Amino acid sequence: MRAEELNRDLIGIPGGRQRLQTPALVIDLDVMERNIARMAEHARTHNIALRPHAKTHKCSEIAKRQMQAGALGICTAKLGEAEALADAGIDSILITSPVVTDRGIARLMALNAQLRELIVVCDSAEVAARLNRSAAERGMLLKVLVDIDPGMGRTGLAPNDAAVALVQQVANPNHLEYAGLQCYAGNLQHLESPNERRDSSLSAMSTLAQLRDALNARGLAPKILSGGGTGTFDIDPDARTLTELQAGSYVFMDRQYNEVWQKPGERPPFETSLFVQTTVISANRDGLATSDAGFKAFATDAGAPRIAHGAPEGASYFFFGDEQGGVRYDSSNRELNVGDVLTCIVPHCDPTVNLYDCYHCVRGDMLEAIWPIEARGRAA
Repeated sequence: MRAEELNRDLIGIPGGRQRLQTPALVIDLDVMERNIARMAEHARTHNIALRPHAKTHKCSEIAKRQMQAGALGICTAKLGEAEALADAGIDSILITSPVVTDRGIARLMALNAQLRELIVVCDSAEVAARLNRSAAERGMLLKVLVDIDPGMGRTGLAPNDAAVALVQQVANPNHLEYAGLQCYAGNLQHLESPNERRDSSLSAMSTLAQLRDALNARGLAPKILSGGGTGTFDIDPDARTLTELQAGSYVFMDRQYNEVWQKPGERPPFETSLFVQTTVISANRDGLATSDAGFKAFATDAGAPRIAHGAPEGASYFFFGDEQGGVRYDSSNRELNVGDVLTCIVPHCDPTVNLYDCYHCVRGDMLEAIWPIEARGRAA
């Protein structure tokens, strides 16, 4: 039976949330809706556009809700994610990673013909020439942002003469539309020191502003300056450099992002709406229980999940194997028993989502809907 069908009989049933077959990826709809509304209002208040990153949720239903709340479009990290969400009705997409192979560029052109708006990024003169040639062969115009490296070293050009030269190249061909710059400082999003995060982000934005001003002086003013993330969403608008924010994880939050604010003693600006629900399958030892959610149920790059509900206070979760998780707890408070349900905050939301085929969307104790995660598994 497909994952989407396992729990479909529980939709609309009181108490259905507790009866889910597990492990299950769960969204608290009330919380997610508040997060979407809060970020949309933040963008309006600071007069900056919002283009949320769908690499977090990979789901057309969530993307549509973000756009209904005021987002001008969405971002995807990969071409395959963009194709999946375009097929589901999303019509304005920025692909934030360069597409460089001939077959990938051919897919880009097909997607460009399908969408109301497609924007791609480029950090290479060679790739820019190939994009232009491919668009010319098809008689179309392709919108391009030049990718600027804020110091992370992953993709993009340093904001120097080489970047100006690439902007000039992109602006000159007849079949590329120079739309602006992308500059995403992913290396700053999880800095736990508020002062360090603010100073580093504003410094990166200042450097980007200098490049913007140099381009303005050459008649190459960027219409779009896209970047920012959940960790700097409240900092970047102060620099008055970016025209749009690419924040993504704010819809869900995770243990990593919560700790960005909690470790310095602050309250996270968004609430946790994404959980993995798991069931105790063995409880034969004092202070130790085994669940049905192990390495295959969580992304493991950021350590173990945090238990939100269902276990005695102070309980900790650890990975007990591919299929199992473990819970250590003080049994003097109360015992965990076979069949008990645990709700866990995921360590890192984006790659955890990629492990599941669907979301179980709950409101209170009721399962309201099951949404497919159309863009999961799209590595190319």
